[in-house]
Amino acid sequence: MSKSEIIGRMAQASGISRDQAKLALEALTDHIAMTLKDGRDVRITGFGSFHLSERAEGTARNPRTGETVFRPASRTARFRAGEGLKSVLNG
Repeated sequence: MSKSEIIGRMAQASGISRDQAKLALEALTDHIAMTLKDGRDVRITGFGSFHLSERAEGTARNPRTGETVFRPASRTARFRAGEGLKSVLNG
């Protein structure tokens, strides 16, 4: 499902315009990103939680050439499904 499809479904389900739904979705994703950037988790009860995952720097091997290369430290977001989402998917 694309961002545009999500916006369309949000607008239809809530009775608001597509522009309002787009602003709401962008506000949500921006807030989640900034909260994670600050090092805090985001929990949406019944849906799941987003948390920051950090990977230390190290070395990696290029599988094509076998050459060892330096891999810098990095941060990424992880999502863990909540019980409500799991029950919808498995029910």
